[in-house]
Amino acid sequence: MSSVTIEVDLPEDWANFSLPPALNARLTILLDQQDEMGKLDESQRSEAEALCKLVDMLALLKLRAERAAGHNE
Repeated sequence: MSSVTIEVDLPEDWANFSLPPALNARLTILLDQQDEMGKLDESQRSEAEALCKLVDMLALLKLRAERAAGHNE
């Protein structure tokens, strides 16, 4: 497996990285609908999967930023 190191200037509010409220609300609606109905249609499932991937990416960025900040202190 290859790796690449990228140096990025973090914004001052990097600790607040999270899904924007409107997208979080939409994901909640989709997941609640899935719980109630047992499944989503294809477009809804694709939308939910994309939002989940975004949540995962933001969480990973936040974790890596926290680690980098800890190493630089």
